[in-house]
Amino acid sequence: MATKIFVNLPVQSLDRSVGFFTKLGYTFNPKFTDANATCMIIAEDIYAMLLVKDFFKTFTKKEIADATKVTEVLISLSMDSRAQVDAMLDKAVAAGGYEYKEKMDQGFMYQRGFQDLDGHQWEIFWMDPAAAQ
Repeated sequence: MATKIFVNLPVQSLDRSVGFFTKLGYTFNPKFTDANATCMIIAEDIYAMLLVKDFFKTFTKKEIADATKVTEVLISLSMDSRAQVDAMLDKAVAAGGYEYKEKMDQGFMYQRGFQDLDGHQWEIFWMDPAAAQ
């Protein structure tokens, strides 16, 4: 069995978060969705579990970070082109997120970042495959 990754993120409102990420083109696995959580499908083996904060608290004894005030994690996703990076950022901003930093263009790598409705930071990037060699 291939290793899969499930990033768990606390959210204020599950419906609001599902609406936001649906506008970005993501879908959700109904088998792992209820009033407390949903499984957002990012790629074949990459998922984000969006958990209502009270439910998220049942998995940890630590305080939950307020992602609007502190950085808890940077979620980086690669795209196939610069145009896809720009398109994803445009969708995120149109859905209510915001671009929290200037775009970075190093020629071989192009990167932009947005903050979702709960303050989680998403880094969207393209890297020239030849540069990765």
